[in-house]
Amino acid sequence: MSYITKWINRLFPTFGWKVFGITLAGVFFGGVCLFLYLLRAHVYLGSDPKACMNCHVMTPFYATWEHGAHARYATCNDCHIPQDNFFRKWFFKAKDGSNHVRVFLTNTQPQVIQAHDAGSTVIMENCIRCHQEMNTAFVSTGKIDYMMAQAGAGKACWDCHKDVGHGGQNTQLSTPHARVPYPDSPVPQWLQNMIKGKKENK
Repeated sequence: MSYITKWINRLFPTFGWKVFGITLAGVFFGGVCLFLYLLRAHVYLGSDPKACMNCHVMTPFYATWEHGAHARYATCNDCHIPQDNFFRKWFFKAKDGSNHVRVFLTNTQPQVIQAHDAGSTVIMENCIRCHQEMNTAFVSTGKIDYMMAQAGAGKACWDCHKDVGHGGQNTQLSTPHARVPYPDSPVPQWLQNMIKGKKENK
């Protein structure tokens, strides 16, 4: 008899306790799945910029991106997620996403949202990647990374191109009444129809 089997038999000595344990585990697992579904966690596996609209503080950033030149060529992931390596991409996405969920659930987002050093490094890498020919062949700025710019060995891309991407530092102030698409409701359509039918019958 294995150690795990002994541990289970000690924790749940009778058949009734085993049924209770399985039921409890099922309820817990179902609750976690429901929580992730209501958080719309599955949309973060794709590249749709509307996924960012799950968090209302991103409204001005979505609006300024949508009306800028980059909207025709790049999504949020193209700029904010590493593109050089499959494992780095998904590790960064998971780490950054879990941090966003923590901030959202604890309501601790800062008044002015700015990219941290790791995020800024990725953004500058992607600027150079997309504009590689111009950055390396013409002006040689592609040889400078973000940390070098921080150390005074050059400038970050946005030191000159301040309004690219999101319209500068005062994004939240410049679009106070921005209209953006609401994320799809996590409530199934059949349930929405049932609720709507009950309201109409009253």
